[in-house]
Amino acid sequence: MPVTDVSHDLDTRTLTIVADFNCPPKRIWEIYADPRQLERIWGPPTYPATFVDHDLVPGGRMNYYMTSPEGDNFYGYWEVETVEEPTRFTFDDGFALDDAFTKNPDLPVGKNAFSFAEHDGGTRATYVSTYATAEALQKVLDMGVVEGASAAINQIDDLVTA
Repeated sequence: MPVTDVSHDLDTRTLTIVADFNCPPKRIWEIYADPRQLERIWGPPTYPATFVDHDLVPGGRMNYYMTSPEGDNFYGYWEVETVEEPTRFTFDDGFALDDAFTKNPDLPVGKNAFSFAEHDGGTRATYVSTYATAEALQKVLDMGVVEGASAAINQIDDLVTA
Protein backbone atom coordinates (compact mmCIF):
# COMPACT_ATOMS: atom_id res chain seq x y z
CA MET A 1 0.00 0.00 0.00
CA PRO A 2 1.30 3.46 -0.86
CA VAL A 3 0.30 5.14 2.43
CA THR A 4 3.31 4.73 4.69
CA ASP A 5 2.48 7.10 7.56
CA VAL A 6 -0.53 8.85 9.04
CA SER A 7 -0.32 11.22 11.97
CA HIS A 8 -2.40 13.93 13.51
CA ASP A 9 -1.57 16.59 16.07
CA LEU A 10 -4.37 18.37 17.89
CA ASP A 11 -1.95 21.06 19.13
CA THR A 12 -1.00 22.12 15.59
CA ARG A 13 -4.46 21.10 14.25
CA THR A 14 -2.86 19.04 11.46
CA LEU A 15 -3.42 15.71 9.79
CA THR A 16 -0.48 14.43 7.72
CA ILE A 17 -0.53 11.48 5.35
CA VAL A 18 2.62 10.30 3.56
CA ALA A 19 2.55 7.92 0.59
CA ASP A 20 5.22 6.53 -1.72
CA PHE A 21 4.66 5.70 -5.39
CA ASN A 22 6.80 3.98 -8.04
CA CYS A 23 6.49 6.72 -10.64
CA PRO A 24 7.86 10.24 -11.12
CA PRO A 25 6.25 13.27 -9.41
CA LYS A 26 4.98 14.49 -12.79
CA ARG A 27 2.78 11.37 -13.08
CA ILE A 28 1.21 11.96 -9.66
CA TRP A 29 0.67 15.62 -10.61
CA GLU A 30 -1.16 14.55 -13.77
CA ILE A 31 -3.75 12.70 -11.69
CA TYR A 32 -4.72 15.84 -9.79
CA ALA A 33 -4.56 18.01 -12.93
CA ASP A 34 -7.00 15.81 -14.87
CA PRO A 35 -10.55 15.66 -13.47
CA ARG A 36 -11.28 12.24 -14.99
CA GLN A 37 -8.18 10.72 -13.35
CA LEU A 38 -8.84 12.59 -10.09
CA GLU A 39 -12.33 11.10 -9.96
CA ARG A 40 -10.77 7.65 -9.83
CA ILE A 41 -8.81 8.39 -6.65
CA TRP A 42 -10.46 11.25 -4.73
CA GLY A 43 -13.16 9.30 -2.91
CA PRO A 44 -12.68 5.99 -1.14
CA PRO A 45 -13.53 2.99 -3.35
CA THR A 46 -17.13 2.80 -2.11
CA TYR A 47 -17.70 6.57 -2.50
CA PRO A 48 -16.53 7.48 -6.02
CA ALA A 49 -16.12 11.18 -6.81
CA THR A 50 -17.43 13.20 -9.72
CA PHE A 51 -15.80 16.56 -10.45
CA VAL A 52 -18.33 18.95 -11.94
CA ASP A 53 -15.86 21.85 -12.10
CA HIS A 54 -12.07 21.53 -12.18
CA ASP A 55 -9.85 24.59 -12.30
CA LEU A 56 -6.43 23.80 -10.81
CA VAL A 57 -5.05 27.35 -10.99
CA PRO A 58 -4.54 29.97 -8.28
CA GLY A 59 -7.99 31.31 -7.46
CA GLY A 60 -9.65 28.34 -9.18
CA ARG A 61 -12.53 26.37 -7.78
CA MET A 62 -13.25 22.68 -8.01
CA ASN A 63 -16.71 21.35 -7.21
CA TYR A 64 -17.32 17.68 -6.68
CA TYR A 65 -19.60 15.15 -5.10
CA MET A 66 -19.06 11.65 -3.80
CA THR A 67 -21.77 9.03 -4.26
CA SER A 68 -22.44 6.54 -1.46
CA PRO A 69 -23.20 2.87 -2.12
CA GLU A 70 -26.86 3.76 -1.45
CA GLY A 71 -26.79 6.45 -4.16
CA ASP A 72 -26.68 9.49 -1.86
CA ASN A 73 -24.51 12.41 -2.98
CA PHE A 74 -22.19 14.28 -0.62
CA TYR A 75 -20.99 17.62 -1.98
CA GLY A 76 -17.64 19.34 -1.56
CA TYR A 77 -15.43 22.01 -3.05
CA TRP A 78 -11.82 23.09 -3.33
CA GLU A 79 -10.74 26.70 -3.48
CA VAL A 80 -7.25 26.63 -4.98
CA GLU A 81 -4.70 29.00 -3.48
CA THR A 82 -1.31 28.17 -4.99
CA VAL A 83 -0.08 25.94 -7.81
CA GLU A 84 3.57 24.99 -8.37
CA GLU A 85 3.36 22.43 -11.16
CA PRO A 86 4.40 19.59 -10.87
CA THR A 87 5.44 19.59 -7.22
CA ARG A 88 2.87 21.31 -5.01
CA PHE A 89 -0.51 22.94 -4.68
CA THR A 90 -2.55 24.33 -1.81
CA PHE A 91 -6.29 24.63 -1.44
CA ASP A 92 -9.16 24.83 1.00
CA ASP A 93 -11.34 21.70 0.98
CA GLY A 94 -14.83 22.19 2.36
CA PHE A 95 -18.17 20.49 2.57
CA ALA A 96 -21.09 21.83 0.54
CA LEU A 97 -24.78 21.75 1.31
CA ASP A 98 -26.16 20.95 -2.11
CA ASP A 99 -25.58 20.54 -5.84
CA ALA A 100 -25.10 24.32 -6.13
CA PHE A 101 -21.97 23.73 -3.98
CA THR A 102 -23.06 26.20 -1.32
CA LYS A 103 -20.51 26.16 1.50
CA ASN A 104 -21.64 24.29 4.60
CA PRO A 105 -20.79 26.57 7.54
CA ASP A 106 -21.44 23.78 10.06
CA LEU A 107 -18.60 21.52 8.89
CA PRO A 108 -14.84 22.14 9.01
CA VAL A 109 -12.74 23.45 6.13
CA GLY A 110 -9.27 21.93 5.74
CA LYS A 111 -6.39 24.06 4.48
CA ASN A 112 -4.46 21.56 2.39
CA ALA A 113 -0.92 21.40 1.06
CA PHE A 114 -0.24 18.51 -1.31
CA SER A 115 3.39 18.04 -2.35
CA PHE A 116 5.15 15.54 -4.61
CA ALA A 117 8.93 15.02 -4.39
CA GLU A 118 11.38 12.58 -5.92
CA HIS A 119 12.20 9.82 -3.45
CA ASP A 120 14.02 6.49 -3.95
CA GLY A 121 13.40 6.47 -7.70
CA GLY A 122 9.72 7.31 -7.31
CA THR A 123 7.59 9.91 -5.58
CA ARG A 124 6.92 10.72 -1.96
CA ALA A 125 3.57 12.47 -1.67
CA THR A 126 2.86 14.43 1.49
CA TYR A 127 -0.69 15.49 2.20
CA VAL A 128 -1.12 17.99 5.05
CA SER A 129 -4.50 19.29 6.18
CA THR A 130 -4.73 22.04 8.80
CA TYR A 131 -7.93 22.99 10.57
CA ALA A 132 -8.94 26.21 12.31
CA THR A 133 -9.40 24.50 15.69
CA ALA A 134 -8.53 21.25 17.42
CA GLU A 135 -12.27 20.59 17.62
CA ALA A 136 -12.59 20.91 13.84
CA LEU A 137 -9.77 18.41 13.34
CA GLN A 138 -11.35 16.05 15.86
CA LYS A 139 -14.67 16.31 14.04
CA VAL A 140 -13.20 15.14 10.72
CA LEU A 141 -11.22 12.42 12.51
CA ASP A 142 -14.49 11.22 14.04
CA MET A 143 -16.08 11.31 10.58
CA GLY A 144 -13.46 8.81 9.34
CA VAL A 145 -11.17 11.09 7.33
CA VAL A 146 -8.07 8.96 8.04
CA GLU A 147 -9.68 5.77 6.76
CA GLY A 148 -11.36 7.46 3.81
CA ALA A 149 -8.33 9.46 2.71
CA SER A 150 -5.99 6.48 3.10
CA ALA A 151 -8.29 4.24 1.04
CA ALA A 152 -8.55 6.95 -1.62
CA ILE A 153 -4.80 7.56 -1.83
CA ASN A 154 -4.09 3.84 -1.97
CA GLN A 155 -6.06 3.70 -5.26
CA ILE A 156 -3.34 5.75 -6.98
CA ASP A 157 -1.11 2.68 -7.36
CA ASP A 158 -3.63 0.97 -9.66
CA LEU A 159 -3.91 4.11 -11.78
CA VAL A 160 -0.17 4.70 -12.23
CA THR A 161 0.61 1.05 -12.98
CA ALA A 162 -2.26 0.60 -15.45
